[in-house]
Amino acid sequence: MDHRHILRALSGLLIVLFVAMTSSTVVSVALPQIIGSLNGTQSQYTWVVTAMLLASTASTPIWGKLADLFSKKLLLQISIGIFVVASVGCGFAQSTEQLIAFRALQGLGMGALQVLVQVIIAAMISPKERGRYNGYLGGVMAVATVGGPLLGGFITDTSWLGWRWCFFVAVPFTLIAFVMLTRTLHLTEIRRPDTKVDYLGASLIAVGVSVLLLWVTFVGNDFDWLSWQTAAMVGASAVILGGAVAVEARVKEPVVPLHVVRRRDPALAIIASLAVGMAMFGGAVFLGQYFQIGRGYSPTEAGLLTIPLMFGVLVSSTVAGRMVSRTGKVKPFIIAGVVVLTLGFLGLSTIDHETPLVLVSIGMLAVGVGVGMSMQNLVLVLQNTVPLSELGAASGAITFFRSLGGTIGVSVLGAVLANQVATKIAAGLTKIGVDPAASSSGGSTLNVAAMPPEIREVVRAAYGDATGHIFLISAAISVVGVIAALFLTPTKLRDSVDL
Repeated sequence: MDHRHILRALSGLLIVLFVAMTSSTVVSVALPQIIGSLNGTQSQYTWVVTAMLLASTASTPIWGKLADLFSKKLLLQISIGIFVVASVGCGFAQSTEQLIAFRALQGLGMGALQVLVQVIIAAMISPKERGRYNGYLGGVMAVATVGGPLLGGFITDTSWLGWRWCFFVAVPFTLIAFVMLTRTLHLTEIRRPDTKVDYLGASLIAVGVSVLLLWVTFVGNDFDWLSWQTAAMVGASAVILGGAVAVEARVKEPVVPLHVVRRRDPALAIIASLAVGMAMFGGAVFLGQYFQIGRGYSPTEAGLLTIPLMFGVLVSSTVAGRMVSRTGKVKPFIIAGVVVLTLGFLGLSTIDHETPLVLVSIGMLAVGVGVGMSMQNLVLVLQNTVPLSELGAASGAITFFRSLGGTIGVSVLGAVLANQVATKIAAGLTKIGVDPAASSSGGSTLNVAAMPPEIREVVRAAYGDATGHIFLISAAISVVGVIAALFLTPTKLRDSVDL
């Protein structure tokens, strides 16, 4: 495809990516009100995010491998259909349990859209030129992440709309993208009649990862770290994933090609993506909650306050993408990105419920710059090492590990935040002469507006002060990304689509 046809198809792909990203961020600011109106708890707050990430993570390598075997365009159309149905279901949910179930289905479509957009772009454009187009991808991701919270805040604060339209609003855009891609996307599909889908390996990966993530979600709250439940779930996950590795090593068409992920640079890129995903998703999910519950701002104001984070992503991804295409070198930008990301999280680890907003904004800007410089370039490192026939599986693998990191990050940091908040609320209630055991409104619900004023202040201070702890953990995780990036081989990106 020439440049003009690439741009026509790319416009539809970018709309799809925009909608998929917005579906996550539009809820981030509205989530405290959504959970409050459905009388949900802090653990359910985390599950609304975790369910989507869990389904997205477990299905990503499967979608990636299917893209190597079947029509990429048809798979994209199917995933758009799944996403639309799930979005409508989320909008009509009458309880947190229903919302969590439809969010899981939405995650299935979102995982497909994220990896298929990357695979289709990689099938059209060489790695060296892809840096420039990845700048567009980074820009769309930034606009979605900036516009999502603003849109979510506006919809939630508008009385004649309400939070349900946070889910309905994605449907018309997705349908427009479906029509555009049907007309403009023309890929040369290579028919492979002898192919077999590795259903056993895919099932083992999905089940093994799900059991591990369920353990991460429940440990520390429902049972102790050292308990029979921990031994059973971790042991089962290890056995199932071990079986998946054995299957993947023997089958002709593995879902995750081990010969790719065992190489030095792909392995290091995956480790760095795992760390960046864990730190970024885990940290960013709770910023909306910090501004609303910890600082008392409305959903719209909370969306506006997250602009520095997304501005950093927008500028750094665009600039770094063009520099990568111009020089053909990617390692310096990745190293700079993960270092700035770590410094940003260190800055945010010092915040409490009274920190000046200027200091919070500086920390968010640094985190955004770090993410923009590193995330898409780590995908480029992996895609540069594989032939076109393995592009889907390789892209699915790195997206899988990044999503896995994000899911683990949200679960672990959510558990840490819940424990910190419970401790601080109990101490605060005791200080003002209220028995924590007798006051269920202090910790079991996020419906802060319904609390008495003195208890409301205790809850706000607890959330504001506890948030800094999770950013300190995020900084420690992102250090792993720095170490992995330093060991990457300095290589030039190739000019051809295939090896």
